[in-house]
Amino acid sequence: SITGETVELLEPYLDMEDYNLDTAKKVCGNVAGLCSWTQAMAYFYGINKEVLPLKANLALQEGRLAAAQTELNSAQTQLDEKQMELDEVQAMYDAAMKEKQALLDDAEACRRKMNNATALIEGLGGEKFRWTASSKSFQSQITNLVGDVLLATGFLSYSGPFNQEYRHLLLLLWKKEMDDKKIPYSNNLNLADMLVDNATVGEWNVQGLPNDDLSIQNGIIVTKASRYPLLIDPQGQGKIWIKNKERNNGLQVNSYLH
Repeated sequence: SITGETVELLEPYLDMEDYNLDTAKKVCGNVAGLCSWTQAMAYFYGINKEVLPLKANLALQEGRLAAAQTELNSAQTQLDEKQMELDEVQAMYDAAMKEKQALLDDAEACRRKMNNATALIEGLGGEKFRWTASSKSFQSQITNLVGDVLLATGFLSYSGPFNQEYRHLLLLLWKKEMDDKKIPYSNNLNLADMLVDNATVGEWNVQGLPNDDLSIQNGIIVTKASRYPLLIDPQGQGKIWIKNKERNNGLQVNSYLH
């Protein structure tokens, strides 16, 4: 209930030098406490004058804080609910993306398989023509096999002593005889290709055998005929080839003087 007017009326007393507890005790000890009490109330009024607005503002701010806290709690509750919904949606999204990636991987694997299958089918389509042609060729070879073997056998058995021209003449005579007897044979028969492979011929060439047709035929007769060969070899090419060919087989060379 102290007002500013009351404090203003007290100020002349409060400013006096002897207006204090010690002096009051000397004058009248029973009421000396009133002097100290009036000083304290005046001081309290000055402090309280500053504190009251602060208290009012504190109450106001506490009210605002309570309202804001309530609003914050409500917002936090909504946020928690939305976060739960977001987590569920995120889980659904992650599952969908995982499924999408799995589908993409499956699609890519399927695409690769389709490409491989297409390439295989196309390759097999090309092979079909080759196999068909090879089948016809094999059938023709089977049909002509007896005649071809007969020509090869005659070549190995009888054409050794003769030159290439006479060997060719023998083949023509044999083919004419086989036509008369209706024995089938291959018209384009190459005896060298039938009796020896290219790798062996290449090895013979490395060993010193000349690469012409007559020399290769002679090499075939030497290696395929059942009888021991007799080489008429004025240039010594056959001797060089035989020595190189049989070097690792324990070949023994003897010289006879007549």
